[in-house]
Amino acid sequence: MGRQISPAAVVYIVAMIAVIVAVDILFFRGRFWPRLLVNIGMVVVFLAFYLRFFRHG
Repeated sequence: MGRQISPAAVVYIVAMIAVIVAVDILFFRGRFWPRLLVNIGMVVVFLAFYLRFFRHG
């Protein structure tokens, strides 16, 4: 059967998307490579926090 996504995980993903979009708009408009590298870095940091604090089991 399918797994349920917890509400905390949904809020966390929405927060990650909001932070990435805000940083893109405020700091990296028109610069492709720095923008890509920072986005990848932020996703890695969010993933590390998720695995450290929200993962159960």
